Amino acid sequence: MRLDRCELCPRRCAVDRTRGERGFCGAGDAIRVARAAPHFWEEPCISGTRGSGTVFFSHCTLRCVYCQNGEISHGGAGWDITPERLREIYFELIEKGVHNINLVTPTHFLPLILPTLEGLPVPAVMNCGGYERVETIRELKGRIQIYLPDFKYAVPETAGTYSMAQDYPERALEAIGEMIDQAGKPRFDGDGMMISGVIVRHMILPNEIRNSLRVLELLAASFPKESFLLSLMSQYTPAGRGKEIKRISRRITPSEYGRVLRKMEELGFERGYTQELSSAREEYVPPFDGTGV
Repeated sequence: MRLDRCELCPRRCAVDRTRGERGFCGAGDAIRVARAAPHFWEEPCISGTRGSGTVFFSHCTLRCVYCQNGEISHGGAGWDITPERLREIYFELIEKGVHNINLVTPTHFLPLILPTLEGLPVPAVMNCGGYERVETIRELKGRIQIYLPDFKYAVPETAGTYSMAQDYPERALEAIGEMIDQAGKPRFDGDGMMISGVIVRHMILPNEIRNSLRVLELLAASFPKESFLLSLMSQYTPAGRGKEIKRISRRITPSEYGRVLRKMEELGFERGYTQELSSAREEYVPPFDGTGV
């Protein structure tokens, strides 16, 4: 993995970030962070009672038009820090009692992040959008214990329309397969907290139920159901340009959610998480104000 010819994500921009060149994600050659704090709104086996030690990285390899974190993912808001400072942040969070260190959209900084993960006393979580290169994920073996990827799209046209990544389905399935191979079946401690494994998230979009049904079908056909947990999310709230695009400018309906839940049951997914429709709230988005940085 390198920054002087960056091919960390499937876009493979091949720019020299050490000389000021910027690729699709917009990231430079320094780690950029917008927030670091205990986070209580992940899945129960990640947040637990003491929170997940979440570090929100700026920039992103996707361009989701509905992104709730747009100010940092698209706008790049944040603060540049050194790898040494990042490791200090981990231990400051660990002192607060967090169950794990949760790296949110870290892909474009991984060459700088990897050395900071050595010998942590809690699991490290890679929390990502799913649009990853298998070759990059392979470099994380032994450093990441828990993978928390999205599987946003199974329909290429939908991926292209909403995230500018028409090859998303293929790339995400490949990456999730590598994550499962590395992490193995989900493992938990005596308190029910995840020690290692994969949780695949899917957020249902309004008027895109065909995509969600296909997502479930692909996951069921591609991987043994006991090899990962499924987290089905109903929390979509219009944000960013999503407020202006009529097709996705509303929350999902009970009928839409019911169709996806029935498909999940039909396919035999029994391990994982679902949300109440009341989970669609903007308060899931924390303030990106430099807390903990």
